[in-house]
Amino acid sequence: MNLLEAQDWTFPIPIAYGPGRLKEIGRMCSTTGMTRPLIVTDRGSRDLPFIADLGHYLQESGLTSDIYAQISPNPRDQEIAAGQAMFRHGGHDGIIAIGGGSGMDGGKAIALLATNDLDLWSFEYEKPSPDMKDQAPFPPLICIPTTAGTGAETEGTSMLTEVGRMMKFCVWHPQLKPAFALLDPEITTALPRNLTAWTGCDAMIHAIEAYCVPAFHPLCDGIALEGLGLVNRWLLTAVDEPANLQARGGMLVGSCLGGIAFLKGLGMVHAISHMVGASYDTHHGLTNAVVLPSVLRFNAAAIEEKIPPMAGAMGLDDKSFDAFYKAVCNILDTLEIPKTLVDIGVPTDCAAAIAEKALQDSAATTNPRQASVAEFQMVIEDALHNGR
Repeated sequence: MNLLEAQDWTFPIPIAYGPGRLKEIGRMCSTTGMTRPLIVTDRGSRDLPFIADLGHYLQESGLTSDIYAQISPNPRDQEIAAGQAMFRHGGHDGIIAIGGGSGMDGGKAIALLATNDLDLWSFEYEKPSPDMKDQAPFPPLICIPTTAGTGAETEGTSMLTEVGRMMKFCVWHPQLKPAFALLDPEITTALPRNLTAWTGCDAMIHAIEAYCVPAFHPLCDGIALEGLGLVNRWLLTAVDEPANLQARGGMLVGSCLGGIAFLKGLGMVHAISHMVGASYDTHHGLTNAVVLPSVLRFNAAAIEEKIPPMAGAMGLDDKSFDAFYKAVCNILDTLEIPKTLVDIGVPTDCAAAIAEKALQDSAATTNPRQASVAEFQMVIEDALHNGR
């Protein structure tokens, strides 16, 4: 595969891939009808070069833009309300969501509320979707990932923290879809080593958890295996050679595929990680990576038939669970991922509270082995103190 050539894909939405394609943002805005986009990103990205480049390319195309950058690493509901107000007061007609998962989640959630006065949590994933027939259409939305991890660029779903309960929930509406996903590996070359590793683990875990969801979905299963293969091939190179565009491109595509695959669902890793992140503001990809081994051991008997295809995607000759588990742990060790949740600052006495919250996460329902609160607590205790 040549990861240095521009490619255009149409599934599941229009995707523009290739080094340097951020320069085409003006054309994409014009295609969607945007004339005054609001750029939404996270606080950590506000002063990074790709934000300045994006503004420059928009200006060159005759477009006026503003930036809303008050999105936390674990986006909060009140930040979305402030973004909605900026969209309206600035007379904006579209949103460019750029950043890692938090920046894109923030942008997508603001798009949900930009043109209506509905309550944010009426869009919660487990509730019936609001009837939009008497509401203005959602504004056009373009998503630009700046990390290779979250895979959030092809869907309108957002993970947000409800501050009142300090729990994460997914918000969405089936009518909100990005008009374009723009995948430019040049944007990701300046990502620090640790964030390259943590977000890359997120992409790997999306592929693993999506593939292990027991539902029959051959489209997502094939995409998950291809994503896992790409991440396995390119992650360590991207970490060790940050300017390697082939590696950065392979990771960006692998991440995108993982995000598409988990339309099928996720599992216990994400159910736990979402609530740990909401409660203790840990990095999502890092938390996933720390929790993964404990969940793999818990799920082992339930994913027995899933192991050989995943081992094959990773190029392993031995297709046993033990070999697959060892290969995953070797990746985590090479990337210097901490071994336990305690090592990343999670309190030792949180297991019972996190278990109660995690069981309410939508990802818990698609875990291949259904778990009680007591079993969730057992896995969390294991991740807190033993890890891998």
